[in-house]
Amino acid sequence: MAHNIETRVLQVNSQHPQQEAIAAAATVIRAGGLVAFPTETVYGLGANALDAQAVARIFAAKDRPTSDPLIVHIGDVSQLDQLAVEIPSAAYQLAQAFWPGPLTLVLKRAPHVPDAVAQSRQTIAIRMPAHPVARALIAAAGTPIAAPSANTFTRPSATTAQHVLEDLRGRVELVLDGGEASIGLESTVIDMTQTPPLVLRPGGVLLDDLSRWIPNIGIKPQYL
Repeated sequence: MAHNIETRVLQVNSQHPQQEAIAAAATVIRAGGLVAFPTETVYGLGANALDAQAVARIFAAKDRPTSDPLIVHIGDVSQLDQLAVEIPSAAYQLAQAFWPGPLTLVLKRAPHVPDAVAQSRQTIAIRMPAHPVARALIAAAGTPIAAPSANTFTRPSATTAQHVLEDLRGRVELVLDGGEASIGLESTVIDMTQTPPLVLRPGGVLLDDLSRWIPNIGIKPQYL
């Protein structure tokens, strides 16, 4: 498909993001557009997670296979109940211990969440980012934000706004430039629908740290 969107870049303070820039980005999200923004792991390519058409644009912009589900970013633990069902107590324990931070929990998906987010799977991957820009954007948009890494498929994950622009200029409406992502490593993904829970992707939270909360946790690297 053709990619000829005018991509704006707004500079934001990584610790105290300017309200005007965040408001502009939130407007794009609510209108069904795409915003690249920094998290503590890598830059994310965000869209309204509850808007199926907006989510579909993420896949098109990234040239991402539609078989790959997306991670949904939230701003408060209370939003878990809006997106997932049958949430195990261990998930809340891990959220309390590691959120906000680079940990993604795979849970059973609530029926109203668009199929596009999970690619028709019955699960949903959720995390709460720690980066002030990401948290401000989620709050201002007033919706969970689906956001895989802000790069085209097979390319390295973007850790700066310049990396984002090299891949996605002309494919997204807005890039929030908050400097370099501090961790530069994607989140750890844990499938909480399994017994015992399984690490599907090692990342920013170490297995040793997780084992203190779930001693019998397994590891089986898969998608994401």
